[in-house]
Amino acid sequence: MTTRDDDAGLRDTPLEIGGRTFESRLIVGTGKYSDNPTMVKAIRASGADTVTVAVRRVDLDRSQEEGILHHLKPDEFFLLANTAGCYTADEAIRYARLARAAGFNEWIKLEVIGDEKTLLPDVAATLEATRVLVKEGFKVMAYTNDDLVTALRLEDAGCVSVMPLASPIGSGLGLVNPFYIREIKDRLEVPIIVDAGVGTASDACLTMEQGVDGVLMNTAIAVADDPVAMARAMRLGVEAGRLAYLAGRMPRREVAVPSSPFRGMLD
Repeated sequence: MTTRDDDAGLRDTPLEIGGRTFESRLIVGTGKYSDNPTMVKAIRASGADTVTVAVRRVDLDRSQEEGILHHLKPDEFFLLANTAGCYTADEAIRYARLARAAGFNEWIKLEVIGDEKTLLPDVAATLEATRVLVKEGFKVMAYTNDDLVTALRLEDAGCVSVMPLASPIGSGLGLVNPFYIREIKDRLEVPIIVDAGVGTASDACLTMEQGVDGVLMNTAIAVADDPVAMARAMRLGVEAGRLAYLAGRMPRREVAVPSSPFRGMLD
C-alpha cells in the first residue's frame, strides 16, 4: 500500500522481509573491493542498510583489522551472512550454522551453486538446504534462477524471500528475462529480491520497474572505476525504478500520439 503526499508526491511503504523492516531496497555485498576503506565508503554511498558477507570467504574474527567484519559495525549495517562458494546442500547448511555460531543472526542468504562455469544455482540442493535450515529456525533468503516453479517451491519450503537472478553472477548483463521476473513477483507472496547480473544504474532502474521489492548487487559496484560514485548511482537507479513502477508508466503504442490535442488550436 502506498500513500500520497501533496508535497512529496508518491511515497512508498518500507520494505519488510520476515517481520523486519528495511529502509533501503538495495542490498550490497562485500567482495572484490580493492581495500576495506573503499568498501565502507561505497556501502555508505549506496544507502544500503543490509550488507551480505560470504561466511566461507571472510575471517570471522572481528578483531582482525585486515578483515572485512572489523570495518562493518552491526549498529550501522544489518549483516546478512551468505553461503557463497558452497556447491552442496550439506556445505551450505554447515556454513549457515557456522555463521550463527560466530555471532551472526538467524538470517541467511542461501546460495548453492550447481555449475562452476556459469555459477547457476543447484535447484534441488537449494530446496534441500532450505527445508533443513527453516526447521532449524533460520530465516532463509534463497538465491535461485528465474524459474517460476522453483520460486514457488522455495516459498512453500518456508523462505522469507526468494531471490531470482537477473543474469549470471558477475556477468553485468542486466535483466535478461523481465517477463519471468514479473511472473515470479505476481505469483509469490514473499518479497522478491533480484540477485546477480546488474551491471550499471540503468539495469537497477529497469529491474525495479518490474515491481520487485529490491535488488542485491556486488560486482557492479566493487569493480567500477569509481566504486563510491557507482554505489551512489545504483542507489538513485533503484529509487528511480521503484518510483517509476509506483507512478505507473504510460502504455506502449505502435503509433505516435501528439502530446498536445488538436482541438482548440489557433488558425
